[in-house]
Amino acid sequence: MNKPNLAQFDAIPEGLLEADTETLHTILPGPTLIHLAGRQAEPLFISVLLHGNEPTGFKAVQLLLKKYQNKELPRSLSIFLGNIAAARDNLRRLDDQPDYNRIWPGSVLPASAETEMAQAVVSIMHQRRVFASIDIHNNSGMNPHYACINRLDNRFLQLASLFGRLIVYFTQPKGVQSAAFAEICPAVTLECGRPGQQYGIEHALEFLECSLKLNEFHEHRVYPQDVDLFHTVALVKVDEKIKFSFHETDADLLLSEDLERMNFTEVTPGTILGKTKADVDMPLIVQDESGNIVTEAFFCLSDRDLQIIRPLMPSMLTLDERIIRQDCLCYLMERIHLAENPSLARSLCS
Repeated sequence: MNKPNLAQFDAIPEGLLEADTETLHTILPGPTLIHLAGRQAEPLFISVLLHGNEPTGFKAVQLLLKKYQNKELPRSLSIFLGNIAAARDNLRRLDDQPDYNRIWPGSVLPASAETEMAQAVVSIMHQRRVFASIDIHNNSGMNPHYACINRLDNRFLQLASLFGRLIVYFTQPKGVQSAAFAEICPAVTLECGRPGQQYGIEHALEFLECSLKLNEFHEHRVYPQDVDLFHTVALVKVDEKIKFSFHETDADLLLSEDLERMNFTEVTPGTILGKTKADVDMPLIVQDESGNIVTEAFFCLSDRDLQIIRPLMPSMLTLDERIIRQDCLCYLMERIHLAENPSLARSLCS
């Protein structure tokens, strides 16, 4: 196994505040962890560029650092810049790389230099008594801004609600950054819309500034009206054997060009996602939180139409065929009704 390629700095590297994601490789040798001292010693941890084509987090961090360039940070800050090599080419990941948001402790991927590096980052931050963790991403499809958590815990919900009322709770896939950090501190993933949108940068920056000024997390009651809370119940992939497309009519599966408009929309049974060739069996593979194949519980083929068969809400649908193949078609969610789940509401209020 190769030695983890993790650079560490105790100051802002020269040129970082002026760089863009495509030129970062000329400043940083690879995955980099930067530690900056602040008034409160327990650091806020921020990870950006786990996917090289998602620049919003990096741009928000640049603005944050520029704002505090000549004054004391309210809290110490540790910043992890992930897939610098993929950022150079504006790609989620390079073909010979694992996904940098699947390599963290708890991953099902085989051991590698990348998994060892991710373990090192978590160990370093544990030793530094990390206060909270924020992982910033973009969506490739049409999605609202939302926060994700891996534990139904007051501190996590409090942190997530600073970003907005739309919160997604998930336990799959394994090996994501936020789940690894959830073992040691409140952790959240921010989904900031498409790359290149100024509002996404501004929203992330506002959240970072608020988080940096937090003194502690209060165990206050979570009221049902305070959040729109959803639970990711399934992961949907296109079978590797299936040729799919949004445009090529001879594909095994021709997906609807309006697919991404279903994101965060409560979809009714009978909704059609696409059409298959006559000799093609079910083209999707759906896994529940335990990794069980549950495709028939969510989809069917009817006269070659690929249909949803139960009420649900998709997220992260995209028209980017490369990302669908590298990651997934979408996630399926169900609403958590705190008002209708007294036992859960009580556990969150305790």
